[in-house]
Amino acid sequence: MGPIYKYAVVVLLLVVIFSLGQALYYMMTDKDDDKRMAWALTRRIALSLLLIGMVVFGIWMGWLQPHDVGGNG
Repeated sequence: MGPIYKYAVVVLLLVVIFSLGQALYYMMTDKDDDKRMAWALTRRIALSLLLIGMVVFGIWMGWLQPHDVGGNG
């Protein structure tokens, strides 16, 4: 389950980045109407919350292993 879960987290992160790029595109092209930009940003927030939840759940289940970046001294 671990490798599949890690791939799902990475794919979800890429979808979040894509949604952010979509919002930027809509902000630049839609001068009169900001509904598409707002919807893209709302979708990004929802996906980001899902991503955070997936990371927390993966750590809790032991599928994701956080590591100490700085070392022990």
